Amino acid sequence: MKTSHRMTGAALAVLAMAALTSCGSGSGSDSGTAATGSVTLKFLIDNSSATVNTAKALADTFMQANPRIKVETETRPGGSEGDNIVKTRLSTGDMSDVFWYNSGSLLQALNPAQTMVDLTGDPVLANVAKDFLPVVSQDGKVYGVPGGTAMGGGILYNRKVYEQLKLEVPKTWADFTANSDKIKAAGIAPVIGTFKDTWTSQLFVLGDYYNVQAAVPTFAQDYTANKAKFATTPAAQTGFDHLAEVHAKGYLQEGFGSATADQGMKLLAEGKGAHYPMLSSQLPPFVATMPQAATDIGFFGIPGTDAAKNGATIWEPAGIYIAKTTENLEAAKKFLAFVASPAAADAVTKAVPPAGPYRITGAKLPDDAIQAAKDLQAYVDEGTTAPALEFVSPVKGPSLEQITVAVGSGLTSAAEGAAQYDKDVEKQAKQLGLAGW
Repeated sequence: MKTSHRMTGAALAVLAMAALTSCGSGSGSDSGTAATGSVTLKFLIDNSSATVNTAKALADTFMQANPRIKVETETRPGGSEGDNIVKTRLSTGDMSDVFWYNSGSLLQALNPAQTMVDLTGDPVLANVAKDFLPVVSQDGKVYGVPGGTAMGGGILYNRKVYEQLKLEVPKTWADFTANSDKIKAAGIAPVIGTFKDTWTSQLFVLGDYYNVQAAVPTFAQDYTANKAKFATTPAAQTGFDHLAEVHAKGYLQEGFGSATADQGMKLLAEGKGAHYPMLSSQLPPFVATMPQAATDIGFFGIPGTDAAKNGATIWEPAGIYIAKTTENLEAAKKFLAFVASPAAADAVTKAVPPAGPYRITGAKLPDDAIQAAKDLQAYVDEGTTAPALEFVSPVKGPSLEQITVAVGSGLTSAAEGAAQYDKDVEKQAKQLGLAGW
């Protein structure tokens, strides 16, 4: 899916010294420091504004506490072009000291055991949330720390509409449809669809993975091994069922097929639509033009069948990694130890409004964080989250957004859509050389 962070000065100084001390046992030479008293770290990042602003906040704050280490950022394009640059530079030994890249399944293709510094058991990871570690790991070895915040994939909803109609946040799908019926009766679109931006049509499927994992804990493993399918696993097909049901019941607003994501966010903020299946990352940029969205729009996970097992699917932040070819390992570890600290989260929060919770122990959302981020934090605090399937399985087909548009528009049945997607993933799975395909 396209997706396309406060401490006193004294506390910051203490934390910086702790980072310096804890990382002193690495094996890097740091010859530049020994010879000149200073060292320069190269930090490769993608060129999106959120990443650039996050990286600048991290680098500037780190350098203030570590004046003998200079962090120089360099940018690369996003998307497949950026992926190719990262892969090429790693394979040729020309990678920067540290670099920003996806966590989850895309990381696996970089052969981290050969190209990245193994951080397993290192003090660098002391503050990293334990349930984040699997998405920056391969074969039980950990290679990265979180950059930025997690984001939720579920339902953004208008809290004023809920208040006006005296509705409660649904814990089951039956509760969700009951709310939607009341919203429709009030003359408000229950669900916003924005299928002109086809990627937005995927949320009912991808955002439902928490419920899939709750029902079938081995689904990701079995799916990767070609032992489970969406069309033959009822819990997995449910996301397609939801898409079809929402259309069949007339919950979508008029013109959903030609609406854009920006238009969808505006409809939600204005209360012309009550629910929008979406990523929480869509909110912070939108708040700049419609400030009321910071408090009027909340978030809840796509409800399942059992209120006692209610939770939410999250998209984990990217990782920040150390290239095995670095000649500045000590400095690089000091930088990553800072990145994975509450002080770093505080610095980033001032530069980029968080779309969700930090994956750093002790990092807190600011009091003025958007409501949707606070709602997502509650799921994290309760331990009721699961990473999206793309973080735990490399199998993802390229045509899902076209398939979900068709199902969500009533052109394809849910069962047919699930079967089409099972077929869609085969080519990629074979290209990856996965066993069982």
